[in-house]
Amino acid sequence: MATLRFSFGTMGSGKSTLALQIHHNLSSRHLYGLLLTRLDRDGMQVTSRLGVAAPAIQVDPDLDIHKLAVEHWPLHYLVCDEAQFYTVEQCDQLARVVDDMEVDVYAFGLITDFRGQLFDGTKRLLEIADERVPLQVEARCWCGAHATHNARVVNDLVVYEGETVVVGDTADPGAQKIFGDVVRYELLCRRHYNLGELGA
Repeated sequence: MATLRFSFGTMGSGKSTLALQIHHNLSSRHLYGLLLTRLDRDGMQVTSRLGVAAPAIQVDPDLDIHKLAVEHWPLHYLVCDEAQFYTVEQCDQLARVVDDMEVDVYAFGLITDFRGQLFDGTKRLLEIADERVPLQVEARCWCGAHATHNARVVNDLVVYEGETVVVGDTADPGAQKIFGDVVRYELLCRRHYNLGELGA
């Protein structure tokens, strides 16, 4: 029986690495599947901070994923990275792929945004997934505690308001400028997220 599995965690918890590993393992056994992503840091591919990457289909907001699966039939699986950015309708389409087509779906995404709130795609996948799997790679705050928050850092200050989707990375300070501001993300424990403390 096919399943919809949603694996989730913070940035740096190995989501894209695991997505690439599953896609590799299944395709190496002569199973046919699609690798999908939305707003990956490097464009139309799934990339891991470990340096591994593979081409992927870009999930634009108007893409009907169920229709895409039908067009690529026969199909054994879908691997969906950055699923937090999928629309609620696209998440429901993933469930239809499982239920109507008996195709396994492996979805990966962030649990919360920079405000500490569930993404729309994450919320929907938590509601409908057959399996909900927290990733086992524990990202750490600068203090050594378990990281629970993806803090958005603008010009070296933690911010709590703004657009939900601003693509960035956990790169070193000064790595990316957006509209004149240096924007990056920092993994923090709840305490240091609430205090806005980035450490030394």
